[in-house]
Amino acid sequence: MLRVRRSEERGRSELDWLDSRHTFSFADYHDPAHMNFRALRVINEDWIAPSSGFGTHPHRDMEIVTWVLEGELVHRDSLGNGSTIRPGEAQRMTAGTGVLHSERNPSPTARVHLLQIWLLPGTKGLAPGYEQRAFPAGQRRGALKLVGSRDGRDGSVTIHQDVDLHAALLAPRERIELPLRPGRHAWVQVARGELLLDGERLAAGDGAAVSDEPLVRLEGVQDAELLLFVLA
Repeated sequence: MLRVRRSEERGRSELDWLDSRHTFSFADYHDPAHMNFRALRVINEDWIAPSSGFGTHPHRDMEIVTWVLEGELVHRDSLGNGSTIRPGEAQRMTAGTGVLHSERNPSPTARVHLLQIWLLPGTKGLAPGYEQRAFPAGQRRGALKLVGSRDGRDGSVTIHQDVDLHAALLAPRERIELPLRPGRHAWVQVARGELLLDGERLAAGDGAAVSDEPLVRLEGVQDAELLLFVLA
């Protein structure tokens, strides 16, 4: 079964410094039909204006993954971490018992474009933690590269939930497949370009849930970038 969430159907928040699209209910956007998919709670597509960003704010009991598509994002947190996240890098922050952090666009001229992802942790009350790793385009071109997993295997960041998070770049007519074991579900989020998911055309910003299928089939239509979540 395939359920598509079109880009234009998403919720939206607009501030003078932020344009954000919400795949699932978030902040003032509430849609009972789109609260989450399995443990996947939030996918926000954000555009942050130059020299702007999220001030210091709290989180707890959430796994937060940041994937930058264009530009740079500066991260600071109460654990003492400070870093710059660039395209092709996955950052995972375990909020656990509580953490404060801020995110800022350091560019004085260009917006930063990113996906902010929240997953419900498998266990509450975890010690806060942080991890960031790079996954060059060559590892993702024409292939599903594992960038996040529960056990941190194959160089992926460790996400404290039963999830495999893959990233891929697809050229036109390029095809990749991923088997789904019984009881597993998938969410495909198109970050850029266009692709076919089991024959269904998806464009940038579109997402789709896949359940009760033995295989996820992807084919590039235009040059495309995507994230694929495999969930319990």
